[in-house]
Amino acid sequence: MAAPKVKQDMAPPGGYGPIDYKRHLPRRGISGYSLFALGIGSLLLGYYTLIKWNRERRRLLIEDLEARIALMPLLQAESDRRTLRLLRQNLDEEAKIMKDVPGWKVGESLFHTDRWVPPTLDELYYLRPTSEMDNEKFGLQYYV
Repeated sequence: MAAPKVKQDMAPPGGYGPIDYKRHLPRRGISGYSLFALGIGSLLLGYYTLIKWNRERRRLLIEDLEARIALMPLLQAESDRRTLRLLRQNLDEEAKIMKDVPGWKVGESLFHTDRWVPPTLDELYYLRPTSEMDNEKFGLQYYV
């Protein structure tokens, strides 16, 4: 018995073409240098807006301070008038209470000085209800 004739696969004449084994990935996004430049640009823009906002905020602060300085004499005068009114009412009340005590001088200073000593809240409100002194000390803190 004769073996059948087998045709063996052979390379084509001239050989096979080169095998493409290198990676051919598509470019994704922008390059690293471009990303770096974009980051630096956004950083500089952020610093610019920050500096601009700080200048505006400083200008607004100076405006508020100038308004406060302009209003300070008015507010101080109102405070002084309120203090003097309370002192006058306290002196009237003291004269009414101590009228029967011999040798009592109404409004005699406890301090051994001729200078003006601003009265404390306790001195201003000692003849008044405690609710008034608490309201003056704590104000709106009761409601918060």
